[in-house]
Amino acid sequence: MAGILIIAHAPLASALRDCAAHVYCGQPQRLEAIDVTPDAEPAAVLAEARRRVAELGEDNGVLVLTDIFGATPANIAARLAEPGRVKVLAGVNLPMLVRAICYRAEKLDQLALKALAGGSQGVLQVGSTTVQNQIANHPDKYAAEGNQHNQ
Repeated sequence: MAGILIIAHAPLASALRDCAAHVYCGQPQRLEAIDVTPDAEPAAVLAEARRRVAELGEDNGVLVLTDIFGATPANIAARLAEPGRVKVLAGVNLPMLVRAICYRAEKLDQLALKALAGGSQGVLQVGSTTVQNQIANHPDKYAAEGNQHNQ
């Protein structure tokens, strides 16, 4: 089972970890978070991240999730990347994290692909499906039908 480390601007990393605990009705095993504060010393954060990766690492490695590509947390995370052992993904969101937790028994490369897919598929415009657009474009028609179903 792969370990998962979230490195993000404070308080996002901890908030995502706490959301995962909410979704799974308890803290998932081998899930850690590092919140990077505005005054954080990058070298100190990197040392802490390396320590956490060492603790989380098992046969399946560690997936590191970070927020904004090019920002300090992502730059720190990028220094952890190690082929076959540590994968780093930027753009973390809750769907990405949930997918990573669900598929953490997969090999690290597959896990990274599934997490990326979960993250990108979780970003969409609500109301963009055909049915939702029909309702938006013809509210009177569907309001009447909805009222019939509610009686």
